Amino acid sequence: MTLTPTQIRGLKLAKDGDLYPQEAKRWTHKDAVVTYKKTDRFKERPQKVKFLTTTTVEELREYGLIKVLDADAAPEEAAHGITMAGKIWLLKNK
Repeated sequence: MTLTPTQIRGLKLAKDGDLYPQEAKRWTHKDAVVTYKKTDRFKERPQKVKFLTTTTVEELREYGLIKVLDADAAPEEAAHGITMAGKIWLLKNK
């Protein structure tokens, strides 16, 4: 299976933590905020919050690389986590 660079970034983001729906059809970690680099001595360059679009989340879910964590909730509103297949794909295709 071949993934696009956007899908790969999304899978890596899911590996770092569960994805939660945000406004404007975006998905990111819970309580994600703008942070600063630890090596930036002036603290002037913020690190952007990384996010996914709903389309990318749906594609990764169809491939079986991420899953809905709450089976009772609608997939568009529930948190998503990486599956073992997603972790293995990342290990093989770094």
